[in-house]
Amino acid sequence: MDTLKLLWDGFAVAFSLKNMLWALAGVTLGTMVGILPGIGPALTVALLLPVTFGRDPVGSFIMFAGIYYGGMYGGSTTAILLNTPGESASIITALEGNLMARRGRGGAALATAAIGSFVAGTLATAGLTFLAPALVRVALRFGPAEYFALMVLAFTTVTSLLGGSLVKGLTSLLFGMALGLVGIDLQTGQARYTLGMLEMLDGIDVVIVAVGLFAVGEALYAASQLARGAPEVVAVRGSIWMNREEWRRSWPAWIRGGLLGFPLGALPAGGAEIPTFLSYSLERRLSRHRDEFGRGAIEGVAGPEAANNAAAAGVLVPLLTLGIPTSATAAIMLAAFQQFGLQPGPLLFQNNPELVWGMIASLYLGNAMLLVLNLPLVGLWVRLLTVPQPLLYGGILVFATLGVYSLSNSLVDLMTLLVIGLVGFAMRRMDVPVAPAVIGLILGPLAEQQLRRALAISQGDFTVFFTRPISATLLALALIALAGPALARIVAARRRKSRVAAM
Repeated sequence: MDTLKLLWDGFAVAFSLKNMLWALAGVTLGTMVGILPGIGPALTVALLLPVTFGRDPVGSFIMFAGIYYGGMYGGSTTAILLNTPGESASIITALEGNLMARRGRGGAALATAAIGSFVAGTLATAGLTFLAPALVRVALRFGPAEYFALMVLAFTTVTSLLGGSLVKGLTSLLFGMALGLVGIDLQTGQARYTLGMLEMLDGIDVVIVAVGLFAVGEALYAASQLARGAPEVVAVRGSIWMNREEWRRSWPAWIRGGLLGFPLGALPAGGAEIPTFLSYSLERRLSRHRDEFGRGAIEGVAGPEAANNAAAAGVLVPLLTLGIPTSATAAIMLAAFQQFGLQPGPLLFQNNPELVWGMIASLYLGNAMLLVLNLPLVGLWVRLLTVPQPLLYGGILVFATLGVYSLSNSLVDLMTLLVIGLVGFAMRRMDVPVAPAVIGLILGPLAEQQLRRALAISQGDFTVFFTRPISATLLALALIALAGPALARIVAARRRKSRVAAM
């Protein structure tokens, strides 16, 4: 009953005129950036961090949540009509959705993606509503040792999940942690890695790093790819609605995708990529129309898109309750919390209930807004694909520069932005994930503080991390996440060798 009361209070916050306008702005902008190739919700939220600096955090996070959800919706349009997934979670949607569009059923593919996203997103938001308070009660039992172990788990799982190579993921993480060490040591008062510059004593602002890596780095990388030409846009032909048979085949996939995506997204090692792949495999196995897979099966769009949006709500569970981001956009939202002087975790629910429950309630509202925006206006959204990319990314560079300079009117900030942007460009060229760098920048100093506190309490005894049940379990999970993929590859290689030897 307490949860329902808090949710009701959240609806009172979300349904104020000001916050409804923030939600509408968020979902509209999120849909736009989801449709535009190469621009996702992470880049957009990073660009808006300087703009929202000093403003109302409740409205800002309602807008950020709308951008996150809208980006997931809009990504399906690009995947279906352009065969270019804007987010890694939309890769599966492109497989069957683009084939449906080429068969003249692009409208039906867009409709099942939009409605499935609404159904699964609403189910997952309900799951977030009731799971988050329960997880908060568990997190309240954490001490310094448990928090340090939790952050180690976040480092290992996110590093291995957000990059194809563990080495590249760790490189990005260590780069971010090194940036986090710049400034004054909070416990000793000593300056660290400031290069003798007074402007560096407060450390490198997380907004500068986020904008540099995501916005400037992405714009420079996109400029380097312009010579390859624009991909073909498949026109939406025929009806933009589903027929009775497509409805019958879609609704079970929506439910299964929602039930699969939310719990996997809510895991500290979650994310939206794994649920979409699993949903596609499940639909292919259960469908009575298996022969259509690979030629444009509507279940191959409905299930993964539902799982994608359900996982997006699931990702907010570890972010809000534990302060652990498991996607690139969640990492930028963690940076936004830092910008407003807030720390996600159990105390956030106690100290800022208006923000937390207002944002959760806004997800219900945003889902309905997105359904209304996506279905009737599909023709308008498709026209965004014709925006010249030089103008688009040139505008991003200008907006990023002005936004960062407005933070403190400092030329040092601009130079730092340029250097970090060039590093972000190089990371993209070498296929190094950038999200672990932001996570390392934010969580690295916090992990250092919790490590020192735990050792101070235990008088320097490192066994405190292994004798406390929760911290020992979390460290064991971190070890599995780090070594598991390598062990799986070794076992698979040995099996292949044994099969070859048997032949």
